Order: sequence, then structure tokens, then C-alpha cells
Amino acid sequence: MLGEWWNNDLIMDGTPKTELMPEVNRKSDDKVLEKNTYSAFIGTGLEEYLVERGIKEVIITGVMTNLCCETTVREAFVRGFRVFFSMDAMATSARELHVAMLKNMAYGFAYLVDCKRLKEGFSKK
Repeated sequence: MLGEWWNNDLIMDGTPKTELMPEVNRKSDDKVLEKNTYSAFIGTGLEEYLVERGIKEVIITGVMTNLCCETTVREAFVRGFRVFFSMDAMATSARELHVAMLKNMAYGFAYLVDCKRLKEGFSKK
């Protein structure tokens, strides 16, 4: 279905667009999921992975705030996870789409946070 909307703009596995920025500092044991739709939960085993580890809270970041990020936030929420949505660790094609989505998420799906607040929260543990 994504091909109907995005034609040749799909991000395909093995291409430079799929590489993480070096600044991410991914560890060798970090879980990497491959997905083929907007949701990080559909067909990826993410929910099972989180449940097996007793994880009850998730932080959502990424690209296309109003598509992949929003879909994943909603899916996480309806699956019973507490969701934190990092407003400054995502982007989309137009500011008004980003802002509208943030308003929707704050209305009943996720706690809006920024990277500074997340860093402060993690440094207390």
C-alpha cells in the first residue's frame, strides 16, 4: 500500500537512506527492527520483545511525524504502553503537519517531551 502513496520515494533496505547517523552510537546488542508499513508494531515482533522484557514505557522518535511516528504512538498506546513523544527528535515534510500531530498526540495518546527532558530523566537513574 505504501507504494500507492510514495511511488519511487520508498526507503528500501540496503540503501544509504536506511543507515543511522553515526551520532546515534548504536550498541551491538541494540534491537533493530525492519518494518514495511507506518507502524513499528505490525509484523516486527516489537510488542513481544517489549513485553518479554517487562517494558511498559516507550519513547517515540523518528521521521515523518504525522505518518510513522503517529501510527506507532497510537499503536503503542492501544497496546497499553505509556508513551513519551520526543518533539525535537522527529520531523516531517511540513511544520503544520508536525504541529497538528503533536496536538493530537498530547490530547490523549502521549506525553510530549524534548531531548533535554529525556536526558535529565535518564541521568537520574
